[in-house]
Amino acid sequence: MAKVPVMSAVVDILKSEGVDIAYGCPGAAILPLYQAMERDGGIEHLIVRHEEGATHMADGWSRTTGGVGVAIGTSGPAGTNMITGLYTAHADSVPILCITGQAASDRLHQEAFQAVDIVEIAKPVTKWAVQVKEAAQAPWIFREAFRVARSGRPGPVLIDLPIDVQKQEIEWDASIDAPLPVTPVAPHPPRVERALDMLLAAERPLLLAGGGVILADASDELVELAELLQIPVQATLMGKGAIDEDHPLYAGMTGIQTSQRYGNASFLEADLVLALGARFGDRHTGQLDVYRGERKFIHVDVEPTQIGKVFGPDLGIVSDTKLFLRALTEAARARGVSGTSGSWAERVRSLKASLVRREDFDDVPIKAPRVYKEINAFYGRDTYFVTAIGLYQIWGGQHQKAPKPRHYQVCGQAGPLGWEIPAAIGVKTALRRTEPDAEVVGIVGDYGFQFLVEELAVAAQYDVPFVLIMINNEYLGLIRMAEDHGGYGMKYEVDIHYDEFGTDNVKIMEAYGCSGRRVLAPGDIRPALEWARKEAGRTSRPVLVEIMIDRESDTANGVRIDRMREYEPVP
Repeated sequence: MAKVPVMSAVVDILKSEGVDIAYGCPGAAILPLYQAMERDGGIEHLIVRHEEGATHMADGWSRTTGGVGVAIGTSGPAGTNMITGLYTAHADSVPILCITGQAASDRLHQEAFQAVDIVEIAKPVTKWAVQVKEAAQAPWIFREAFRVARSGRPGPVLIDLPIDVQKQEIEWDASIDAPLPVTPVAPHPPRVERALDMLLAAERPLLLAGGGVILADASDELVELAELLQIPVQATLMGKGAIDEDHPLYAGMTGIQTSQRYGNASFLEADLVLALGARFGDRHTGQLDVYRGERKFIHVDVEPTQIGKVFGPDLGIVSDTKLFLRALTEAARARGVSGTSGSWAERVRSLKASLVRREDFDDVPIKAPRVYKEINAFYGRDTYFVTAIGLYQIWGGQHQKAPKPRHYQVCGQAGPLGWEIPAAIGVKTALRRTEPDAEVVGIVGDYGFQFLVEELAVAAQYDVPFVLIMINNEYLGLIRMAEDHGGYGMKYEVDIHYDEFGTDNVKIMEAYGCSGRRVLAPGDIRPALEWARKEAGRTSRPVLVEIMIDRESDTANGVRIDRMREYEPVP
């Protein structure tokens, strides 16, 4: 078998695993890998301005394609800068691979320049973190990294490459190599039958679609089962888009913030919940005694240790959600079971029609719900949205419609500020070959916008167009609410001096070679969105629509930050 540079073998593996783009920043300790990427070709590369941005780009690419996104950095602070992105991917079950350079193996114990034990640092926020100690191990470690990232509950992996290992040659023949198999977990048939028994015995059952439905590409199977048995469907924040929100059986979202009033009401009336790939996160459940009540729970999850982590369900099933839904549907058909639109489904539709939040505000300053009304009306079903953390995540959960899976992407658990710009770059570059004309829209706040704003330079450099819609209330709205209404009685360090120092976000865009427009009145929102669409197409660069909203929009539409003992939000 011929000898090849070990990093050429690594590049071969990356390409065979479906990697067509990587996001990163070269440095001395990772240059052999970059040399192989240049020499062997086949992987596009975007040079980032911060390694955290690279991880979020890989994250957005992965959420869009379902593949394993790749971020690359050198040694020392490059790896530590990636930790936030690894944590974000780990929390939301997103498979990404971070590759870091490292000082020479014989210098690691001598406090060499930029030598840090990134493997130990990364272990708590990865499925696997490993350093390649022998060059001959590299191909097999990379193959295993992709298998681990994809298998079970997906998640991130980090591989650390000492510079001396990267420079070696190994025996390798790419023509006889292939990815390691990933076998989906199938459900145990008796548990499927028990789940069906419980569903048929319930008078007011609900299906709860978590992020696991989207990760397993099981949306079609979810809708098929719901329609067969005529069971209403709710979604968690990470499951948003698993079912079209205009579907007659869609029953909203339950929770203390990202929820609908009709969602909370229908959940409280349910007597059984079949949870599919959901973690029972605290913002979804709120007070567990209220959430659990007297209703029964069936919990399906691909990761065994998730079952019973928050509370013990009446029935736990370890399975890939797609395989479980198929098995349950087949079991129902084998029994000759089918549903009709009965009183429970009609009751949910009645709640959905009546317990709605107002959106048709004509006020100046603009109220946030009006922004989402315009977004829903303007953008089509195929638009891809990315959004992060803050009041706008809450408003998005309450008001924004998500008709298709993988088209509403949100960093739900970790919630890092600044995620949207690099994530939008990842989404748009993921679509270049399959949907080159797809619209990508990032919804941001004025504070989070500044955290990774430097990645606009990446989008400008590589002609990556998308639209940013900024909902600007000129201060840290969610933190102010926590201070003011969360029992602290203060308003400390939440003023970011927008007026005094004149932070001009449109000029920030222009400084990066991009465009922007500010909106002050509701009637100007749609014209601004129309302009942004044309401008992004004309320039092939990001475009900002900055919408100045009422500072008190948080209290005007029922958003609450305190620990709610009841699910019914303020009207």
